[in-house]
Amino acid sequence: MAIKETDFKKSLGFIDSTALVAGSMIGSGIFIVSADIARNVGSPGWMLVVWVITGLMTIFAALSYGELASMMPQAGGQYVYLREAFNPFAGFLYGWTFFTVIQTGTIAAVAMAFAKFAGVLVPWFSESNILIDLGFLKISTVHLLAISMILLLTFNNLFGIRNGKWVQNVFTFLKVALLIGFIVLGLFFAGNADALAVNKSYFWEPIALDGKVLSGWALIAAIGVAMVGSLFSSDAWNNITFAAGEVKNPKRNIPLSLVTGVTLVTILYILANFVYLNALPLRGSIDGAGVFERGIQHAVNDRLGSASMFGLFGSTAAILMAAFVVVSTFGCNNGLILSGARVYYAMAKDKLFFTSAGKLNKYSVPAAGLKVQAVWASLLCLSGTYSNLLDYVVFAVLIFYVLTIAGIFVLRKKQPNAERPYKTFGYPFIPLLYMASASLVMFVLLIYKPAFTWPGLIIVLSGAPIYYIWQKWGQKE
Repeated sequence: MAIKETDFKKSLGFIDSTALVAGSMIGSGIFIVSADIARNVGSPGWMLVVWVITGLMTIFAALSYGELASMMPQAGGQYVYLREAFNPFAGFLYGWTFFTVIQTGTIAAVAMAFAKFAGVLVPWFSESNILIDLGFLKISTVHLLAISMILLLTFNNLFGIRNGKWVQNVFTFLKVALLIGFIVLGLFFAGNADALAVNKSYFWEPIALDGKVLSGWALIAAIGVAMVGSLFSSDAWNNITFAAGEVKNPKRNIPLSLVTGVTLVTILYILANFVYLNALPLRGSIDGAGVFERGIQHAVNDRLGSASMFGLFGSTAAILMAAFVVVSTFGCNNGLILSGARVYYAMAKDKLFFTSAGKLNKYSVPAAGLKVQAVWASLLCLSGTYSNLLDYVVFAVLIFYVLTIAGIFVLRKKQPNAERPYKTFGYPFIPLLYMASASLVMFVLLIYKPAFTWPGLIIVLSGAPIYYIWQKWGQKE
């Protein structure tokens, strides 16, 4: 077992840790992805089933990760678990994918969402407002704002975990309160009797956009494909494990915050989908004249939050929801930026990343890791490929979640006498259920969404030659 870190400042309590879990999960996805889910499954009941399955899977994963977190409460989280359960190569493949796509790609996408929704409030921020045109590269005011947001949050986190914690807590509490307000308004004041009647009439009738009734394997496949959006919206729950070296009483607080944060967000997500069904019919026409005629399936730009609130606030709904998303994405990216650098720190300590990333500055944070993460995420914003990279994230993330949870079984064999302050609830059934369901989703995506899956797999495997290069570099150093 690797030596535990002692240089980090233990500043994160249970509330702080839970805020990092919930705040990293809630971004803009919950207000957008249900439109695509509705297009895939074609009925209200099955749209809710997608979110319930996603929620249960995420809770099962959190329950399982708690055991690993209580065994190895040190910086690096999932990277460390894979390294200890299998070997350094497995850990590096995760760290490589984490840096190239998972964390930085998500940071870039969240930053771009922040900037685009900010454009609703301040029209100067627009993708059509080009500041620099080099032909092969166009930099708009949206890019400028997205990168500025990444740099600002990175700069703040350079001055210690307390700065990052303060921002995280404030924005998490604010956006949870706003999301609860959205749910209360949507359930009790934005109800549409016609929408409810229509949704009830085909509640359990899954019909694809081409008019075919889904049943049997076709329905399972549709659910699996639809879960790409819900799984991505529910991801980043494990970010607290990366900052384990800075958590007070981590053997208790990390497992507890994982389950608490994930359960809270899952409940809020499911209730938000009831709001959509309460305000809009699921089915609609892409050529519909208004929000009701377009339905959930064809909400303009998939912005369901604004469409659901249109009946209450009219045209100002878009402005209110944009302000909400700006707050939500700002807090989300703070959590991602804060925690991500701790993985590069652990890799650098193993001589599998830039040596400077394994050093703490005078504020006890891995400054070099924060900086290199900011640079790469900013480049992904400019590349225009960040949205494509995110298509690959879900498949890559599921691979490592399954491997990590399999590590629980491996470590119980390899290290039967290791201290386990928390043991996985429902072992072995809960971990096996997660592994089976995640593997089924991956199988469906391999068949029906090869453009999503094979590039993600290639990115993971591309880490193999890089691993041996880093090994030789590390030996020379």
